[in-house]
Amino acid sequence: MGERKRLSADRRKEENKSIAFAKLLNIPTSPRKMRLVADMIRGKEVFRALGMLKFSNKEAAARLEKLVRSAVANWEEKNDRKAQDGELYISTIYVNCAPMLKRLRTAPQGRGYRIRKRANHVTVIVDTIENKHITEA
Repeated sequence: MGERKRLSADRRKEENKSIAFAKLLNIPTSPRKMRLVADMIRGKEVFRALGMLKFSNKEAAARLEKLVRSAVANWEEKNDRKAQDGELYISTIYVNCAPMLKRLRTAPQGRGYRIRKRANHVTVIVDTIENKHITEA
């Protein structure tokens, strides 16, 4: 690895030490279905978002609820205190495509239809509301 790449990688690692985030990789649902749930909670206060996920009837909501709880626990660990009601919000959440599993399904007349089993990666970043007002001003 060259000097320039190492310096930028070290800078990125230092920035990641100050933010609280959680990642969930290779979730076996399509990214489109996961984005529907992610859009529902983007920018919301954390405990309100957890309530929305708990009572959502989508399968992806249960996995996302667990991920948000993990991000809150990471924030509590980094700041050495408990998260209070109304203090944290979901600053960033994004869903990326994961590698696709390609399978064949038998079809009439000796043919085969391709089945694409999609998966996704989700990243959630939580932050305090005080930092939100500072960055927007």
